[in-house]
Amino acid sequence: MLRENLKKEIDKLNEEQLKKIADFIANLEFQSRQVESSIPFWQRATPEERARDFREWVSQLPQSGVSLPDEAFSRDSIYEE
Repeated sequence: MLRENLKKEIDKLNEEQLKKIADFIANLEFQSRQVESSIPFWQRATPEERARDFREWVSQLPQSGVSLPDEAFSRDSIYEE
């Protein structure tokens, strides 16, 4: 109902009024983008988007092939004797 009423009212406007409406809509879109960008990615992203972002991040890590020595994985090396 509101949509139809607005369409009828818009049809009655002159070019200058339509320009003001267009500017107002552009301003609303800009504000909504600012709000969206202020929300952290991990809160607004879908699980698929977060997984893709993580994989991209991992792919950028150095591929040195260097690993920890075997004793670093041993529980005995954690505790002092």
